[in-house]
Amino acid sequence: MSKKQPISTAPKDGSKVQIFWTDEDGQENESIGQYRSLDRLKATGGQWDETDAGWWIFTDSNTQKKVTPHSWQPATKPGDEDAEEE
Repeated sequence: MSKKQPISTAPKDGSKVQIFWTDEDGQENESIGQYRSLDRLKATGGQWDETDAGWWIFTDSNTQKKVTPHSWQPATKPGDEDAEEE
């Protein structure tokens, strides 16, 4: 498994990565997340401003949430963990 890296080094090209963030209750979380720039958000339609740009996750199949992660690592696919250990 890859080591956590500072979020400042994460790709901001729209690719999905594993991000680590702390919620308002102090609970450490990990989610698949994606950085969305203001241009990318505006392309989807709706009203967006510069405060909407950032890291977004799905909390369920219909709900998205903007979070402030502190670190990241490449997203892994099922079975990839074993391949790296060999």
